[in-house]
Amino acid sequence: MTLFILRHASAGTRRSNPLLDVKRPLDKDGKAQCLQLAHVLNALKVNFDLVISSPLKRSLQTAQLIATETGYEQEVLISAALAPAATFAQFQHLLRDCSSAENVLVVGHNPNITQFLGQLLGVCTLDDPEPAPARIRLRKGSLARINLQRNTAVLQSLLDPRVIRALYTTSTKSSRSRTSRK
Repeated sequence: MTLFILRHASAGTRRSNPLLDVKRPLDKDGKAQCLQLAHVLNALKVNFDLVISSPLKRSLQTAQLIATETGYEQEVLISAALAPAATFAQFQHLLRDCSSAENVLVVGHNPNITQFLGQLLGVCTLDDPEPAPARIRLRKGSLARINLQRNTAVLQSLLDPRVIRALYTTSTKSSRSRTSRK
């Protein structure tokens, strides 16, 4: 299975009231990030067999925008295993449940989605053979691509929003050369 882990796109400032924060939507920049990422994924010919989101509004909006723009025609699934309070055990259970799918996109929140990624990519050192979580930074709108086979996780790529923006900008420039008409 190829697992795509996406931190939700920009959603403005966190609300102090947790009940209001659950309903916080994407802002203008977040919607633009989603459209740019979808364009890059289409250029890379990435299609999803399954799209799963946290129940919070900003993650669900991110998942739905990406799904729609990449041609995903099924309903986006919602899972509490991607909510901010979820545990790694819940995340592992979710991965086992969707192991028959080839390309899976999950959309969640910091800090747990970053911690889940780090735990999947656990690092063994010479001094301590027990895997320690890898330290990875996922900005809002970052996408990690992981190959999961035979209980091992291999990071194939990590796209930061700045890289996505640059790829989008270079891919949308006109291929026609400009000529001067003086």
